[in-house]
Amino acid sequence: EEAEEKNVNTQNKINEDMGTNAEESVQITSEELKKSSQNPDESEQKDKTDIYTSQHQEKEDLINVRPVSFQPLEQMESKPSDKNIQMIMDVPLQVSVELGRTKKLIKEILELNIGSVIELDKMAGEPVDILVNGKLVAKGEVVVIEDNFGVRITDIITKDI
Repeated sequence: EEAEEKNVNTQNKINEDMGTNAEESVQITSEELKKSSQNPDESEQKDKTDIYTSQHQEKEDLINVRPVSFQPLEQMESKPSDKNIQMIMDVPLQVSVELGRTKKLIKEILELNIGSVIELDKMAGEPVDILVNGKLVAKGEVVVIEDNFGVRITDIITKDI
């Protein structure tokens, strides 16, 4: 009785480790139980592998494989309709204007003070970049509107398809 109880406990432990239930489990004989108690590391691991392999082999034998079939796709209108465009008209986008860029060493950044001047890679009067969500979409010139800066678009960037 004690051997059978150990057998059941060992089987339940293996089932838990392998994620199987009692219906899927393979019976462990008392000889296999004795074998696993003699060298628990190697024997137990081998037994678990053998049980796992035999369970999956049985499952593979029951799998019915057949080709998948889909209904044919209908040709849809390639242009977005006004109704679809209206759905996204109120989505906010980040618009930024880039005057220019430069690279500096950490040492040079740490030396910056009030009144320091940073030279950019663009010439005065050269068009500035207008970016929407970080993507270049246009070029323009800086203007002053009352007390604020603004940008007059001079060129729209188009992507050739």
